[in-house]
Amino acid sequence: MIANYFRIGNAIIIWVLTFIFLPKKSFKRYLPVSLFCSCLLLIQSLLNFKFKWWKVQGGIKYLIFDDLAFIFGPFFPINLWIFHFTYGKFSIYAICNLIMDLLFAYPLSALFQKIGHFKLNKLNAAGLFLVYYSLAILNYGFQLFMEKDNC
Repeated sequence: MIANYFRIGNAIIIWVLTFIFLPKKSFKRYLPVSLFCSCLLLIQSLLNFKFKWWKVQGGIKYLIFDDLAFIFGPFFPINLWIFHFTYGKFSIYAICNLIMDLLFAYPLSALFQKIGHFKLNKLNAAGLFLVYYSLAILNYGFQLFMEKDNC
C-alpha cells in the first residue's frame, strides 16, 4: 500500500514541478529523447516478462502499473531536467548520470525493494546500474543525432 502512494505522489510532484519550472523551449527540445528512452524502457519492461529480471508483488497487473508509473512518473521528467541542465557538456552529463544511476541502483533500489515497490530477481544492483548508465549514453547520442538532423 505504501508503494502505491509513493508511486502516485512521486509522479504528481515531479510533473507539477516540471510543468511550472521547466522552460517550454527545453520541454519541446528534449521531448523526443525522453520519449525515445521511455520507449526503450517499455521494451525492457516487455522483455522482463520473458527474462524475469525483477518482479512486483501482485502479479502482471501490478508489474505493468509499476513499470508505467516509474517510466512516466519520475524517469521521464528527470530525463528532461538532466538534458536541460547538461546538454552540450558531455562530461557534466556523464557525471550527473553516473551519480543518479548509482543512487538509483544502490541505495534507492534497496529502499524501493524494502517498501515493496519491486524486487530484483535475475538482475542485481550492478546490472541495473549498467543498464541505466548505458541508456544514458545512448540517449546523449540520440539527442546529438536529433540536433544534427535539425540543422
